Amino acid sequence: MSMRWKGGFIQTWFDPLTPGGVANSLWSWGNNGWGQLGLGNTTSYSSPKQVGALTTWSKITASRYHTVAIKTDSTLWSWGNNGWGQLGLGNTTYYSSPKQVGALTTWLSIAAGNYFTVAIKTDGTLWSWGYNGQGQLGLGNITHYSSPKQVGALTTWLSIAAGNYFTVAIKTDGTLWSWGWNDYGQLGLGNVTNYSSPKQVGALTTWSSITAGVHHTVAIKNDGTLWSWGWNAEGQLGLGNTTGYSSPKQVGALTTWSSLTAGWYHTVAIKTNGTLWSWGNNGYGQLGLGNTTSYSSPKSVGALTTWSSITAGAYHTAAITTGGTLWSWGYNGSGQLGLGNTTYYSSPKQVGALTTWSKITAGRNYTVAIQSL
Repeated sequence: MSMRWKGGFIQTWFDPLTPGGVANSLWSWGNNGWGQLGLGNTTSYSSPKQVGALTTWSKITASRYHTVAIKTDSTLWSWGNNGWGQLGLGNTTYYSSPKQVGALTTWLSIAAGNYFTVAIKTDGTLWSWGYNGQGQLGLGNITHYSSPKQVGALTTWLSIAAGNYFTVAIKTDGTLWSWGWNDYGQLGLGNVTNYSSPKQVGALTTWSSITAGVHHTVAIKNDGTLWSWGWNAEGQLGLGNTTGYSSPKQVGALTTWSSLTAGWYHTVAIKTNGTLWSWGNNGYGQLGLGNTTSYSSPKSVGALTTWSSITAGAYHTAAITTGGTLWSWGYNGSGQLGLGNTTYYSSPKQVGALTTWSKITAGRNYTVAIQSL
């Protein structure tokens, strides 16, 4: 059994090989042109396919064309596109099946950005690898690396999010840090200057969770308030306008925001009452509102109060309910909704009838999920 600190509570993971443990199988679907589904081929699928037979998967993250995961033994695995070394395997070879990154059993959390990866170990240290043209690895340079490199010497990193060539992170003291590409103010530093080392966003110590889109960032504070910054041409900041901001701006006055995810140009969030909300670009129905109208303020997705986790790809969204059912909507040209077709949907559609889905992540045009039994 292992434990981790997350958002003010201890979350416990049980080894599925021990009595009373949970079996966590891995599933994927959608575009697979670079082997990012981990199925040993480059065939795309419009329905969920199991990745191998292992039931020891714990955490997952997906980006444009590569996927990274942690097992219950805290080992790190990756697959898919590797043109910039983003798989962390010491090379630039693509792999269509999971490959272990080194032999360490100390990986805690992961975030996949556009051609790069960032991770935190159990000792609180921060590591990064892959493409680094805008300094998104936080290493003080713009050199690319195909193996994990430690970001400074601190042991106080708590959570991370990776966007399009930029990274945002929260430390254990509740401070917020960012680095990398900043052309649209997505680092929240009040300017549009790129930085290759972590820079603190303001002086507050009340940040609790973060998510990163292509050019925008959204975060929640300990008091349940919602904040956003960066590019806003599609209204993805939720501020009721399309003005971009280079410093954090509060989204409304509510203190009931619980979790969030950012797609390329849209944002989706869950409130403490289990309701689902979305805003930003909606050209493919990715907001789940039954239309293709874009909105610059949060809109309620249906009336359900049972949403528990969410993820957003480029133009699609997927979510899990407290009952373990899986739902998806938006762009589906590669079958990334998992519905067995390539039809777009502007309202949530249930993926099969299973009630065992526990975790979900979305890449550009594909989706990866864990089932827990």
